[in-house]
Amino acid sequence: MKPPRLPKIPKFPRIFPIPGIGRNARPLVSTLDLYIIRKFLGTYVFAIILILAITVMFDVNEKLDSFLKAPLKATVFDYFMNFLPYFANQFSPLFVFIAVIFFTSKLADNSEIIAMLSSGMRRIEFTNTYVKNRRVDYGDNIMLQVAPGQIAYMSRFDNTTRTGYRFSLEKFGKDGLESRLTAMSVKWDTLYHWTVKDYLIRDFHHDREVLKSGSSLDTIIPFEPRDFLISRNDQETLTSQQLKQYIARQRSRGVANIQAFEIEYHKRYAMCAAAFILTVIGMSLSSKKVKGGMGLNIGLGLVLSFSYILFMTVTSSFAVSGLTSPMVAMWIPNIIYAIIAIVLYRKASR
Repeated sequence: MKPPRLPKIPKFPRIFPIPGIGRNARPLVSTLDLYIIRKFLGTYVFAIILILAITVMFDVNEKLDSFLKAPLKATVFDYFMNFLPYFANQFSPLFVFIAVIFFTSKLADNSEIIAMLSSGMRRIEFTNTYVKNRRVDYGDNIMLQVAPGQIAYMSRFDNTTRTGYRFSLEKFGKDGLESRLTAMSVKWDTLYHWTVKDYLIRDFHHDREVLKSGSSLDTIIPFEPRDFLISRNDQETLTSQQLKQYIARQRSRGVANIQAFEIEYHKRYAMCAAAFILTVIGMSLSSKKVKGGMGLNIGLGLVLSFSYILFMTVTSSFAVSGLTSPMVAMWIPNIIYAIIAIVLYRKASR
């Protein structure tokens, strides 16, 4: 006799999908995520293009005479191709915030939020050349520490000829002044290469002095014109790493007027954080459907965003005047608005 067949055990499907396993693996980006990203990016791109178009219109109207004098290629490629990314970056935190307010309010107005919850350097060069030259090409009574224990001085420097006048370089040691170089003029070539003219070197060795003179001498002195000729907006032409290195080098040399560079350095990181903070505020304000539509949300969003920009401008002036450090000045608005974001988020989650 054949043994009786055992009944087959039915295979039940998994009730809870396990991410990353088999057919039930959860995709990295869901359909809902793609929908939200598309809505957000569409609103953001439209808003930023609109404000850039308005900005370009006013800029062309203001600088029309300069644009007519400048070559078309320089106007388009050297100025506007750098002008547009610069202002897009400047306005990004504000328009990230506005985009979040707008599209989230739209989702709430269409009751989509409820369904989701129930389911789970050239620009500045152009301005200096064709609009208004803000480049600093001259300096008087320049003194700075070029290396530990080495102090350089020039009564005047002309960057158009790369020449300094009445130059001196003093080297100090443990026992005081060790040597002193004086020259009628000094000319900068490239990097740290300088040529001194009509020079006299005095070396001090305990109880005696050694003199050496000549008409011309090529030497390496670790400084260059940009270390002491600081123009307006120079900080915007440097990358973040270059800014960090420049600030550290200038501090070691005892240069005092570097607040603008420190403010720019900390501002770049603070603005990145601001985009996230304003996004949370925008989401919290607009995630609920209100009777008045999204006008109230957009109004509150604009007030908060413009007050943030105003607040950052005020705190940056504190850093310039020396009342606080640039890092503290740039991060105070983020700290305060982060607290506002947390309060609004907790209120919205109820």
